[in-house]
Order: sequence, then structure tokens, then C-alpha cells
Amino acid sequence: MGLIRTKFALSIFVFALACAVPQLLAEKNDATNSGNEKRALQALNRLTFGPRPGDLQEVMAMGVDRWIDLQLHPERIDDSALNSRIEPLRTLRMTSRELAEDFPDPQEIAQVMNGKRPMPSDPVLRAIYEVQLAKFRARKERKEAAGDKIAGAFPVADTPGEGSQESTPASMSAAPELIDRDKTTDPSPSTFEFGELSSLPPDQRYQKVLAMPEDELIAFAETLRGGQRRDFLEGMSPEEREILIALNNPSAAVDTELAEAKILRAIYSQRQLEEVMTDFWCNHFNVFIGKGLDRLMLTGYERDVIRPRALGKFEDLLVATAKSPAMLFYLDNWLSIGPNSQKALGVPAHPYQTNGRPARPNQGKRPSGLNENYGRELLELHTLSVNGGYTQRDVTEAAKVFTGWTIDKPAQGGGFKFEPRMHEPGPKYVLGHRMKEDGENEGLELLHRLATSPKTAHFISLKLAERFVSDNPPPALVDRMAKTFLKKKGDIREVLSVLFHSPEFWDDSTYRAKVKTPLEFVASSIRATGAEVDDAMPLAGRLNNMGMPLYGAQPPTGYSMKADAWVSSSELLNRMNFALALTSGRIRGVRVDWNGLIGDHSSDAAGTLSLLENRLVAGGVSQQTHNSILGQIEAGKDSMQQKLTGNEPHSFLMTAGLLLGSPEFQKR
Repeated sequence: MGLIRTKFALSIFVFALACAVPQLLAEKNDATNSGNEKRALQALNRLTFGPRPGDLQEVMAMGVDRWIDLQLHPERIDDSALNSRIEPLRTLRMTSRELAEDFPDPQEIAQVMNGKRPMPSDPVLRAIYEVQLAKFRARKERKEAAGDKIAGAFPVADTPGEGSQESTPASMSAAPELIDRDKTTDPSPSTFEFGELSSLPPDQRYQKVLAMPEDELIAFAETLRGGQRRDFLEGMSPEEREILIALNNPSAAVDTELAEAKILRAIYSQRQLEEVMTDFWCNHFNVFIGKGLDRLMLTGYERDVIRPRALGKFEDLLVATAKSPAMLFYLDNWLSIGPNSQKALGVPAHPYQTNGRPARPNQGKRPSGLNENYGRELLELHTLSVNGGYTQRDVTEAAKVFTGWTIDKPAQGGGFKFEPRMHEPGPKYVLGHRMKEDGENEGLELLHRLATSPKTAHFISLKLAERFVSDNPPPALVDRMAKTFLKKKGDIREVLSVLFHSPEFWDDSTYRAKVKTPLEFVASSIRATGAEVDDAMPLAGRLNNMGMPLYGAQPPTGYSMKADAWVSSSELLNRMNFALALTSGRIRGVRVDWNGLIGDHSSDAAGTLSLLENRLVAGGVSQQTHNSILGQIEAGKDSMQQKLTGNEPHSFLMTAGLLLGSPEFQKR
């Protein structure tokens, strides 16, 4: 927003207020389209992150119904072009255990410092650990100098309740920018003079850094932040960038590649419906990246839990999320202990000591604490809905059912483990049903009952209809989807098929009835312009500015899919500024080939606008929007001509930006 100044910023603000807000909240658009073209556009706008150049013609040639069926079966679609783009992002293929080893958090560093783990022998990993150890010692010295006791600041335990390993509080805020998450590191008086190092070729730059002595390497890592970091890393391979980012903040390297992949998949994947549904379920079963170890667990959560089941059976997805270390950690279920469990009562894990004598009960502080977070969100957000008819007692009993569902050595990237000593004994009573004591199977039984409940069928069908049809979908459609959900045993593909072939989906009232979320807006802008993305992280930064940091929804509700969460004058101004920055080439790492998109253009302002409307806003814009943009072009071309377009006639790029910021483009 800082690049749009004074009178022009005010004019865009007035434009957004006068034109965008009322139109975004309107249900109908007065643009006219042929029946087949409009049908293809509806399918593209709902099943994808927005049409690309040529997509409309391709869908019409294939036939809309055939194209929808293909998207419902992504395994039939070649996605090798996307795979080549994300292949360099090494962390996407790593297990949580590997991520924990290569990108250590403070607990892992503490173990090395205390001699409980050896320093890695690999020189690159060793450099990362050395920098983190030095920073750890510096923090410790500062705290001790201030009279604070740091002993035990990073206790490590293999199992919950032993060593008091606590999870990061759920109230922990997401950092303002994914790409600059390391701004939160402790300040240091050390600075590094980049000097001639920055002028070297990227590979030589990288090798010089790794060859630095320890004190110089530490100063370098602490100085490599913000814009200076982006400049220094430009031209390096993903793995080289990953290592240098990790020198200062190991977890930021993982976060960065996860966010890059999210954006690249939304823009370039041919399996668009699979990407839309993966995003949908990640939001439905939300996990916050800012909560401690979830930074290391989210990669596997999306890759191994959500994506493979995005179009499968809901019960399979529900069980997989319940057992996921990411969900167990996020909602603290891994720490939940039954009040009458062996763990809570201090019964020793082994009845006999090594000398053969009976072990004594633990007489010290006994771990306790039934955590109801997962039990509550399971009923309220994951299955039955807030109006699902459950009571507080059901929440408590459900929480007892899932005691013992924990994580094996979470700080080391361990997986799901059922711990009988943490499990609450005895029968449980959930939703009027008596469940006999059966250990881990109690949880599986409850998940099955919830997954096959008519209330769950209705709730999931309603959320899908809200995503693909409108903020207030027709009840009759939701009912038919729910019946299919129950009949087909929660088969998501079958439920979506009913949705996509329903008359309500194709009704004129649903055309452009959904306001795009910031992610949908950014991805659709890149797709509409056919832009080439060399670096996706500046786009992630823009999403932060729009209020939708990737994986950054702190509450379990995730991000809203409804218009009222995203339609305001300030939000629309942020979108307009993004659109203008994109079309004028002011987003680092993103290039638009205008000649390839529209060819030679030498017409007047009105002709240029009509040409761009056809290319960028499939389906056209209203006469009100058309006239408003023409007025903006005439009012702004003298002052903005030099800033945005140089010698480009008729403020061409400004016209393109205004179209991407128009009310019609904000909707799908």
C-alpha cells in the first residue's frame, strides 16, 4: 500500500467504496454470456483457483461434465509440470523426524548443549547447530546476568507428564510475515558487513558463507533478515536458500517451503479440484503453524493426512486427523490424562524395579489434567456442528475416550502412540450411548458413530455447499447432499458429484455469488494473467497483509469462507494495491508476459479496457464497473503514466490492475 500515494490512493479508495462494496454484496451480475460459456466459467470459478488463459476454451471443447468428472478423479490427470516446480523444495518430502533433526528447535539445541545428543557430523547441519547453540548461550547469559534462572528452561521428556514438557500456548500469535519470521529472534549488537560478498555469483556466495569462522557466521546469520535477506538469496537454489535461512531460524526454512508449495500448487496444479479440497479440509481440520512443534508437523499433516483423503471417505479423513501428531499437539490431546488413569494415580509403569523388588507408587507431584480441547472441537467443528445437540457432559466424556491418544517423542518428530497408562478406565457415556472400556478402540468407535451421524452428514454437506455454491445455500440441495453422504458412507467424491450436477449449482443466482478469500484472489490473479512465479514468498507476504497468513489461523475454526469476513474498504484497498503492484511488475519474483497474453495493443483507452476485460475477467464486467475504470484511467493517467507504465500508451498496466481489483474479479 506504501507504493500508492496521495491523490491516486484516495481515488482508488473512493473507487473501492463506491463501486466494490455494494457490488460485492449483491447477488447478481448484469454481464451477459452465452449459455455454454457461462456454464464453463461457473465450473472453472468454483472448482479451481480461477481460470488461466486458454482454460475456458479447453473446458468448452472437452465438455463441462466430462471436465468435472476428470477433476473428481485427479489420479487420471498428469501433474508433472507442477511436480517439477516443487521438486526442489526438499522439506516437502521429509518426515517430521527428519525435519526435527535438520531444523532443530530450542529443545533439540538444549539436548546438544547438555551433552544428551551429539553434534551432527554433516558440515552444513553442524553450522546450523553451532549458530543456534551460540544464540542459546547468549540468551542464557543475558538472563543469568539479569538474575533470571534459566536452568530447566527447555526440559525434554519422551512422554507427557515426565519432565513436564509443555506445549506452546494456543494463544501464541502468528508472525506478521512468513518470509521474515526470523525477525523475532533475540537482538544482537553483532552486525555483518556484506561488502563484496553480495556481488559474488550465488554459488560462490553460498560457499563463502559456509566457510566462515563461527563468530563471523553468527553475525552473518543474525544480520540476514528482511529485504537484505531477499537480495542476498536471490539466484540461489532452493536448498541453498533453505540452509542460509535455517542458520538464523531453522523453523522458518520449513515454514517458507510449506508456504511456497501451497501457493505454487494453487497456481500451477492441473488437479485443481484436489487443491481446492485440500485447502478446504486443511481449513476444516485447522492446525495453527504458530503453535510450537506444529511447525514441524504441518508438512506431513497436509501431505500424508489431508491430501490423500481429500476426495475419499470422510471417516478415513476423520480418523487420520484424530491420530495426526499435528492435531494432537495443536489441541493438546497428547497431554490429556484420565483423572483415574494409572498415570494420574502414580502407578509405576513397571511393577518391579531392576533389583526384583516391587516398585513403589509415585509419591511426588502426580501428573493430571483431562484436556477437553479436542473433544469439544471434534463435536462442534469437525462433525456435528455447534447446533449438533451435544452437551457439556458429552464433551467431557469424549475427552475421556481420547485419553491416551498421544505422541511418541514429539520433539523428535515421533508419530501417534496409544498410551494405556494415560487412558481413563471404565465406561463412557457419549451422546446417549454407553461405551464399554476398550482402550484405543473407544476412540475409533466414537469417530465411527460421529462420521455416520445424520447431523454430521448435514453439517459437512452444508459447509461444502457454502464453499461451492453460496454463503446461504438452498436447504433442499444440502438435504440431498446429506442423503448421499449417508447412503455412500461419507464418500466425499459422491457428495461433490451430487453438488456439481445439481440445478442449484448452475442457477443464475449463484453466478459470481461467492467473494474470493485472499488466497483465492491472489492465486486467481496470477492464473488470470498467466504470470510466471519464480519466488512465491513475496505472494505469501501479500497474503499476510490481506489478513490471511498461510496456515496462520489461530482458532480451530480456521478462516471464514463467507463474504462478510473479507469485504471492507480497507481489505478491498489492499487487494487493489496488490492488483496494481502485480500488473506493474512491482512484486518481486513474479513476471507477467503481456505480449504473450494480449499481443500487440494500439487501441484507445476504451478499446484497451475491452480487450483486457475479455482476457482478465472472463465473463466481462458491468457497465458501472466499465465506466468507473474508464474514469479512473482518464483521471490517473497523467500522474501515473510515468510511475506505472513509462511510455506505455493509455495507462495500459493501470487498466489491468483496476480490472483485477474490480468487483467482478473479486467474486467467483
